[in-house]
Amino acid sequence: MIVAPSPVRCLGVDPGSLACGWAVVERFGSRMSLVEAGVIRNPRGADFDQRALRIHERLTEAIAAHQPGFMAVESPFVEKNAATALKLGQIRGGILLTAALHGLPVGDYNPMQVKKAVSGYGWADKHQVGKMVMTLLNLKEELPSDAADAAAVAIGHLLASRGLSKAPGRA
Repeated sequence: MIVAPSPVRCLGVDPGSLACGWAVVERFGSRMSLVEAGVIRNPRGADFDQRALRIHERLTEAIAAHQPGFMAVESPFVEKNAATALKLGQIRGGILLTAALHGLPVGDYNPMQVKKAVSGYGWADKHQVGKMVMTLLNLKEELPSDAADAAAVAIGHLLASRGLSKAPGRA
């Protein structure tokens, strides 16, 4: 008996305390499409705990609305400023907690892995990655940069997890 493939959805997240990109990408067989994407923007003067809460709430809304089977999160690049690295780590922790609270397995990918998965080249610039996201998802217009990065993370996860029952790169 031949079983038809079922669609798989991944919520990709590009962490940031001021601008956190997210995108839900669906794969059906070899085709991928964008379900929805956005950027969670926090005011610069907002308390850090309120920024983290807002990100959690918006991601929870996206999970409830689109029912992804996985979450894929971009790991931070090496940050020279220790305070910035600590804050980004705290935001990532909140994002991982959001995934855990919703029972989502998490794929963890560094920027080079994401760029290579989407463009074939680990040193691709943001513009190249954005163009490839448009091509792979058959979009008519570019996504905002943070949302395009999140879509690239989701695409990378969906490509890496083809045929696997468990998320690779699990955090």
